[in-house]
Amino acid sequence: MSPLVLIVEDDALMQKMALKVLRARGYSCEVAHNGREAVEMAGRFRPALVLMDLSLPEMNGWEATRALKADPALAAIPVIAITAHAMVGDRETALAAGCSECLTKPYEIVDLVRVVERYVGPAHAQSA
Repeated sequence: MSPLVLIVEDDALMQKMALKVLRARGYSCEVAHNGREAVEMAGRFRPALVLMDLSLPEMNGWEATRALKADPALAAIPVIAITAHAMVGDRETALAAGCSECLTKPYEIVDLVRVVERYVGPAHAQSA
């Protein structure tokens, strides 16, 4: 079974791009469209990694990350902030909420793959 990546993204184009790139490399992926759905799906699927957009409806990515990190069963799952917010302090705020690091939109495909591999390894290495 390949590592599961939970993509939390409300933009359909960004969802499709991330799904295409990661699935082509052998990762299993699920998509959450808002922060509440992300917390629920993380509890249900226990992903190896969460790619968390910060600007989300219902519950934003900062709140969803705090909720994940507050749950002992989910706290160890790495969360990577994905944000179009490149203002001073946004990276620090995401890290303070519990994110391991940030990718700024629009990101390069190579950067997405690199960060996923850094946290869960290449998909084929964990398949069997």
